[in-house]
Amino acid sequence: MSINTTAATTDTAWYDLALCAQTGPGFFFPEPGSSLRDAKRLCGACEGRAACLEYALANDERFGVWGGLSEAERQALRRS
Repeated sequence: MSINTTAATTDTAWYDLALCAQTGPGFFFPEPGSSLRDAKRLCGACEGRAACLEYALANDERFGVWGGLSEAERQALRRS
């Protein structure tokens, strides 16, 4: 997967089609220790997943599930 994180992006057109726009924020920003499985499953079915992940990486989103990845998974992806 190629992710462009060189410049922060403000293009959020993907969000209009995103499944998360139809779900409450608690689903993608759960309490610590809560399962992320359902949020990740929803992300996996979303056509905006790649754009969401690119947005999160470019804008250094540190909390919640973005593009199907948790905070720790995005941090590991940044390091690689």
